[in-house]
Amino acid sequence: MKKSKRFTAALKKVDLKKIHTLNEAVAKVKETASAKFVESVDIAVRLGVDPKKADQAIRGTVSLPHGIGKEVRVLVIAKAPRDEEARAAGADHAGFQEYLDKIKAGWADVDVIIATPDSMVELGKLGKILGPRGLMPNPKSGTVTADIAKAVKEIKAGKIEFRVDKAGILHSTVGKVNFETEKLVENIQAFLATVVRIKPASAKGQYVKSIFLSTTMGPGVQVDKSAAAH
Repeated sequence: MKKSKRFTAALKKVDLKKIHTLNEAVAKVKETASAKFVESVDIAVRLGVDPKKADQAIRGTVSLPHGIGKEVRVLVIAKAPRDEEARAAGADHAGFQEYLDKIKAGWADVDVIIATPDSMVELGKLGKILGPRGLMPNPKSGTVTADIAKAVKEIKAGKIEFRVDKAGILHSTVGKVNFETEKLVENIQAFLATVVRIKPASAKGQYVKSIFLSTTMGPGVQVDKSAAAH
């Protein structure tokens, strides 16, 4: 794959063999950001798990102390009068049948969908549409709940969901390059602490195998695995 001049220039600033402390890695990805927009800072954690086994298909949520630096668009699927409650809590969209119809027609202009338990019978029928987009609500992630107001406020404040992919890697956004280094470090520490906390008992051997940080358009920077021990 041909690399752009901008990416090649950023790559020259990175020693691909070097393992950085968390603070060094954050400083390095901030240094390599050169796009004309404010890039996100992303983390990739390779885990020693077998995602094919149900108890090792890691997924969870974490409330990042400083959010991810973007406005999260929230849709709440709820019947009246719960939809009014959702809007009052800060949901961007809320309703029932009209949004089920919009989703069936291909609309998905949201980042997170929250649903009340009684709406899941109908919403569950749209699994083939929402599942591949990572938008299907799930009780484990707190997006199927009777406490709509709490769920909306938490997500708006910086609560994110993550799940391991088929290769055993967790990918997540942990902030923006214009965040102060300290705030990015605290977000990453919160993310890693949650990942370590939910380690399945059946996972044998080394759990966190590697950690990389990168910006939206930049090269990866390897982080010392000890960052996951704090």
